[in-house]
Amino acid sequence: MEALVLSDESLAGIVAWYSIIHTPPDRLPKVFAEFARVLASGGHLLLAFQTGDELRRMTHAYGHDIALDAYRLPPDRITVMLDNAGLAPQTQLLRVPDESEKTPQAFLLARKR
Repeated sequence: MEALVLSDESLAGIVAWYSIIHTPPDRLPKVFAEFARVLASGGHLLLAFQTGDELRRMTHAYGHDIALDAYRLPPDRITVMLDNAGLAPQTQLLRVPDESEKTPQAFLLARKR
């Protein structure tokens, strides 16, 4: 997501549905800058992610041994990163976890300025 093989301003929208949860938070500004680069003026970005402020390291899941990091992210910090990348936050929805989830979920809609 840091180096999309797309032309500048070539997309009307991006959906990153739980796509950023495996990206270390210090690399997210570069990801969001890349999203802004490929979005046309007025284009939208829709993000979904688990909320929190911690790293969850998984070594076993889905019946297999794995090595996977998942970051729970604070929505307010993500909103600031989006704004800094030229993606104006439009809507933020936070919801409690459902019966299959352990953490609250966040959904953010931003628009390229």
